[in-house]
Amino acid sequence: MSKTVILVTGSNGQIGTELVSALQKKHGQDSVIATDLKDNENSEGIFEFLDVMNFERVERVIKKYNVTQIYHLAALLSSSGEKNPALTWRINLDAYLNILQLAHKHKIEKIFFPSTIGVFGPTTPRINTPQNTSFVPGTVYGISKITGELWSQYYRNTYGLDIRGIRFPGVISYATIPKGGTTDFAVEIFFEAVKNKKYDCFLKADTRLPMVYMPDVLKATLDLMEAPKEDISISYAYNISGFSLTPAELNVAIKKYIPELQITYTPDKRQKIADSWSETIDDSLARKDWNWSPAYDMESMVKDMLDNIK
Repeated sequence: MSKTVILVTGSNGQIGTELVSALQKKHGQDSVIATDLKDNENSEGIFEFLDVMNFERVERVIKKYNVTQIYHLAALLSSSGEKNPALTWRINLDAYLNILQLAHKHKIEKIFFPSTIGVFGPTTPRINTPQNTSFVPGTVYGISKITGELWSQYYRNTYGLDIRGIRFPGVISYATIPKGGTTDFAVEIFFEAVKNKKYDCFLKADTRLPMVYMPDVLKATLDLMEAPKEDISISYAYNISGFSLTPAELNVAIKKYIPELQITYTPDKRQKIADSWSETIDDSLARKDWNWSPAYDMESMVKDMLDNIK
């Protein structure tokens, strides 16, 4: 059996930063190749500058390190993606097609493809959104990701590639502040609460969205990738969720620790995106296939976030 060597694209992003560390702990620093458009000075281990849209460059990295698995995290997110739809399509989809073609050519053993609740849209049931439903996303981010899911299914069915994916809800974390997402308020509020004791939220107070805390993101990703192939019943992306919350509920939970926190609400263009997304998610298939079970609810997440930020 060949040595596991993992290529991570988009390693400087919110998930990538912490996933690289988790993979290094599991497989060793010399088995994880972190890549992005600029180096992360705080990271340890192997790093390669990589533009994922450059087919030849990606192939050189795969061949140089004899890569066996690829975690393809490079993407533009929902809000930032609306500023340049054509670029978002190239980064989010054309680059993924590069990965799929090279994975087939070089017999990559496993691929991880992160998707999003952004694949859902106004025709999707917002409560307990099922695994298989109507997909009419309202952003180029969502359009690119649902198309990526279909390409994943095609490459698995046609070429036998072992591709696994997760539709992530809003991701909350303290190590890296996200940029360009519709659920970023759920991270920004913590840093503003600690620093300034006030926060102006860009969504309405009662906007309910599904979330997941970073430790559960890492656990879900690693558990899915380690699950026996015969247990994986779909080839696109699994629904998962940790909990759902509104900005007002999050404010109340944080005020238990920072009672002087003042929050105002100034909805911007992201409100329209949020209004088209799910409020709660049915993740029963992930629970059945690979025993997904989040460790954190909103209350335990809030305590852990503040313990690490203060």
